[in-house]
Amino acid sequence: MKEQKYIMESVDSFELKHIFECGQCFRWNLQEDGSYTGVFLNNVLNVKKEKGKIVFEGICEKDIEKTVKDYFDLNRDYKNIKQKLVLIDEYMKKSIYYGNGIRILNQDLWETIISFIISANNNIPRIKGIIERLCKNYGKKITWKENEYYTFPTAEMLKDVTVEEYRKLGLGFRDIRVYETTHKILNKEDNYLYKLKNNPNTNEVREELLKLSGVGPKVADCILLFSDLKRFEVFPVDVWVRRVINDLYIHNENENKVSKKQIETIAKEKFGNLAGIAQQYLFYWRREA
Repeated sequence: MKEQKYIMESVDSFELKHIFECGQCFRWNLQEDGSYTGVFLNNVLNVKKEKGKIVFEGICEKDIEKTVKDYFDLNRDYKNIKQKLVLIDEYMKKSIYYGNGIRILNQDLWETIISFIISANNNIPRIKGIIERLCKNYGKKITWKENEYYTFPTAEMLKDVTVEEYRKLGLGFRDIRVYETTHKILNKEDNYLYKLKNNPNTNEVREELLKLSGVGPKVADCILLFSDLKRFEVFPVDVWVRRVINDLYIHNENENKVSKKQIETIAKEKFGNLAGIAQQYLFYWRREA
């Protein structure tokens, strides 16, 4: 692997904070100069906006231009997506204005499964810490600019890790779930994850994900949306999403009584097959504002 650099004219819908702080990823960190450095697959990249351009620089396993375009979903026309969503109502228009630079990343399916199992009933700083310790202990080291980075360990790399060793990393009740899911995937037939990616039936893929230890409906939907499964029709529901949908559309005095089914019905009616992207705008707007 070698150090590479790729400079791109500023693209529509590309704001670093919006992309990396909207809850979809856990391995990108803000630097003192306002750039972000992250690790994904076998790559370490720094991304910054400079004089109207976006600069990608780091250690890349394959061609950096192709890697960046795939991971940041740069071949998708977000301008067109936003033009459709802003017509829905004033709330959607306001949330898009607030999180205008969001792009949903194409993250590795395996990493996304384990990361969102770890995310259950957890906060982002703690999730990031656990994942970093997991990578440092079991991933592959990459050195760049005298700093050490660690790849996310594959299922094979984790096959001999015990529940007790996971516990020492601070996983809490998630230790047994990560252990069980790792071994379930290792024991599945060859190309199990590949088959999930290539199954066009989202409900069937969701049912498969729900068979994994630690994957409930919300985690399954996050995996479907934020991984390279890329199912934009799903609408993950957490406390922030329940709150914003209730405040805007349902108006129940007790938001805890608003069911996931109610929210999903509204999402399907209003946003259709763009529900997942709409969710990200609404989530970011409500949480940040």
